[in-house]
Order: sequence, then structure tokens, then C-alpha cells
Amino acid sequence: MRLIIPVLLVAMVTTATLAQPKKTVPGTAKIVTSAQQPMPGKRLAKPKLVVGIVVDQMRYDYLYRYYDKFGSGGFRRMMDGGFNARNNHYHYAATYTGPGHAAIYTGSAPALNGIVGNDFYERNIGRLLYCAEDTTVKTVGNTGTAGKMSPRNLLVTTIGDQLKLATDGRAKVIGIALKDRGAILPAGHAANAAYWYDSKDGNFISSTFYQNELPQWVQAFNARKLSDKYLSQTWEPSLSLNQYTESTQDDEPYETVLAGETKSVFPHGFAIQAGGSKYEPLRTSPYGDEITKEFALAALKEEKLGQGDVTDMLCVSFSSPDYVGHAFGTHAIETEDQYLRLDHQLADLFNQLDASVGKGQWVAFLSADHGVVDSPGFLQQNRIPAGVRGYGEIGDAVKSTLEKAYGPGQWMLSYMNQQIYLNHALLTEKKIAMQDVYELLRSMLLKQKAVVNVVNLHNLGAEALPELQENLFRNVYHPNRSGDFYVMQQPGWLEGRSKGTTHGTTYAYDTHVPFLLYGWGIRPGQTLRRTHIHDIAPTITALLGLLEPSGCIGNPVEEAIK
Repeated sequence: MRLIIPVLLVAMVTTATLAQPKKTVPGTAKIVTSAQQPMPGKRLAKPKLVVGIVVDQMRYDYLYRYYDKFGSGGFRRMMDGGFNARNNHYHYAATYTGPGHAAIYTGSAPALNGIVGNDFYERNIGRLLYCAEDTTVKTVGNTGTAGKMSPRNLLVTTIGDQLKLATDGRAKVIGIALKDRGAILPAGHAANAAYWYDSKDGNFISSTFYQNELPQWVQAFNARKLSDKYLSQTWEPSLSLNQYTESTQDDEPYETVLAGETKSVFPHGFAIQAGGSKYEPLRTSPYGDEITKEFALAALKEEKLGQGDVTDMLCVSFSSPDYVGHAFGTHAIETEDQYLRLDHQLADLFNQLDASVGKGQWVAFLSADHGVVDSPGFLQQNRIPAGVRGYGEIGDAVKSTLEKAYGPGQWMLSYMNQQIYLNHALLTEKKIAMQDVYELLRSMLLKQKAVVNVVNLHNLGAEALPELQENLFRNVYHPNRSGDFYVMQQPGWLEGRSKGTTHGTTYAYDTHVPFLLYGWGIRPGQTLRRTHIHDIAPTITALLGLLEPSGCIGNPVEEAIK
């Protein structure tokens, strides 16, 4: 017994010592056993290509209004075989094209990314600034000025930027749209290229921010002269008129009459406009999206996207639905025909992705940069309160009130995006408090027709607003680029547009847009919980195992990821 006990004690001490983790001496390499070493040839699975799709002005309900007429290969392929975030909304009070594209790809908000409107007053330079404007670059593709654009006004990174950083530049990232802002802001700062359409010559162009000359494949595409082909045609309805049961009749007084026409009815021709923008009319037709799709297919092939050893990204924005929607409204036959044709164009794109990248090897997401309100004329036909005011009415009333109260002077620098930009320097010089100006203007504006509130963006905590609305204003306020006061108008009211329709408010018709996911790594299904535009970017970066963009404030939609 005396011999056994010491032996047992030694064995226990030895076992305990061996079980303790070995300390690593600072500055020495950690010893890794063969079982801990990576297996040769084993790599983290990732999709070959990410395709981001933005449909300009696509309101959420269009998915369901036109569902029965969609084919199986476009919208319905994503809806039936992918993930549908059905209660997806914008999270800020500036539902316009520039901010929308920026928010989708950054997961941020105008308060951080700086894109508070398509145009805005930039206090640091003392003038209006276009969201993609860059006077330091030159046009690539022709001698015009339409290429003096870049993402420099975007203050944060995009999904594509994070992909480029994570792969040390090996990933290819390309943005494509008719609109410059629809190509540039999604692609981001580190992109290989962004291409947009110049209405003067019907070609896709770029800027020296990306490259000094167009690649050969872009020159070859422009040489195909697709714009001339479509300009010589007319836009005929793809179905017989009595089959457009989701639309009103083909002649409503609130629809815009296109240039060269006498009535807003099919067929639509393309009258050449004055000022040298020969191909501008193609934007307000399905041919604008057809050209965009064909260019995207050319980029897919010629850039060999999805053919390398890292994930690539293609950002495509279909801009024509916005032009068509503005002109004809939400219930026009033209709008329905536009979406039925876009459905076919998406099917063409998806089929080519299957063929060139491989089924199950690519992932796509689809959303919209904003929604849209029904035309006031249409709403009035259905006894819904609605109306139109002149665009200058609010600004003129503000100027008159300030001059009457404080004397002559440029008290207001600008009125845009429903925001009043005051002259801070003049207010300081005259020792006039911002709160005093707010109370003066609020009292006056609330007497104006259809004005329901005036919001002081400097003091949101003091506003009697629903929490949801308060957050929308909080997320749009950027001190150097936003206005001082926001003029909230009654739902259904438009400024400066007597025909067609527009967008830009905090109401559900402008904030509720699609968010569809399809393909690699996506779990089919849907959610009705409220998601936001700022959730798109972190969902995609989580799927790819990337750090989210620098200004991201959203969260991944985890139900969508396998």
C-alpha cells in the first residue's frame, strides 16, 4: 500500500501537467500539430459573382400587381426560388435616386454617406452640388461633359469597395446604368469601372477617375449602334390593350404627352429633341432597359466576370422605369408594359449567368432606389385627397416672409428636397437665432395648403413626431449638405409636376420597395418583419465573409442566409 500511493500521486500530477495548455514564449512561433494545419486544397466556399440589381422607381406592390403576367425566369424566379423581404423600407427622408443607390450599396444613411439628394447645397463650397459631380476628371468615350463624374462625393465605402479591399484588388467590380449616379454610386471608389449612357451620341461613356480610354469591348459595343436601331422603331404594347387589366385605360388626362405626340397613347415614337440630346427619348421606353441589359451581358462576357478565383461584382441599374413612371404614373398601360418587358430582360440576364458563371455559382439581389406616389389625378378619381402645387410656392413664401421680418437680404440660400437652406452667415451677422426663424416660418407655412408640419432638423428631439418619422429625419441630416427645416406636405401632394408623378417623401408609397435575394447561399423563404435598405449591404457582406462597408448601420437579414 505504501508503494502504490506514491505511484498514483506521481501519475496524477503528470496527467494534470500534460493537460495544461503550453505557454508560448513571446516572439516565438506557435507549434501547430498536423491535425491543426489547414487541409491541402480546402478553401472557404464563396459565389463566383454577385449581381446587384436596382430597378429605378420600383414600388413594392408592383411585384404582386403584375405577378400573374410575369414569366417564370425573371421576377418570379427570384420570388419563388429565393428570399423575399416583403416589408422592406427606406430609413431616411430623401427617397431619390442618388441617395437610394448610395444607401443600398453602403448600408449607410445620408447623414453618414453624404448623399442627401440628387442635388444639394454644399455649404463648404457655397453652391449647389450634383451627387456624382467631379470637376477634376474628364469624359472618357467622347469630348462632351457628361463624363465629368465620380464617386468622390460619397463619403463611405460600398460592398464593391469592401470586396476589392478584401481581395487586394483582385476582384472585378463594375457598375452599369443609363444614369451616371446609378452606375457610379453602386460601384464605389475602388471599382474597375462605371459606365453610363450619353444621350448626345447614344454611347456608354466613363470618366478618367477609372481609366483614360474605353476598353476595346466597350468601343465595339458602342459601334453596334443599338441606339439608332431602337430610335428608328416605335414602342408598341407587347399585349393587346384589353389584356392590361392591372392598368387604367390608355388615355388619361394626368399622363404626360411625350415630345412630338398629341396624345398619351400607344404607339409611341421617338421625336428628336432640341439641344443635341438625340437619344434622350429612348430613356422613357423599354428600349433604355434593353440597351442596359445588352451592355451588362457584354461586360459579363468580355470582362470574364465570375471566371476568376475570387468573387466579382456586377452592379446594374435599370433606369427606364423611373422615366416611364414619372411620365405616365403608376397605373398606366405604359408602366405595366415596361415591367413586363423588364421581366423578360431579367430572364435573359439570369439565363446568361447560368450559362457563363454556372447555375448555383452566382448570387443576385434586387431592390429599388425609391418608390413613387400615385398620380394626383388618379387618386382624385378614387376620392383620395391629393393635389399639386407649384415648385416655387414654398421658396417664394419663405423669401417674402424673411425679408418682411428682417429686411432685404439673401436669407434663404436654396429650397430643394423639401428642405429650406438658410444663410447662416447672415443670420449670425444680424444676431438672429435659428429657433426664432423656425417659429416664424413654421407659423407661416402651416397656413399654406397641404403643409402638415415643418421640422427643425437641428432640434429633432423637440418635435412632436411619430418615432418612425423622427428617425427618417435623423438619418438624412448631414450638417454641411442638408437644409435647416423640412417642409412636410400632405400625402398625395406633388410639387412642380401637373402630369405624371414623382417621389421623395417619408410616406410608405415612397419608402416601401422590394428586397429579393436569389442564388448561392440563399435560403428560399420570406419575412414580413420590417427590414430596411441599410440591411442589404451587411447581408451581402455577411454572405461573402467580408467586413461591412465603413458607414454601415444595418444588420444582416439572417433568415435569408443558409
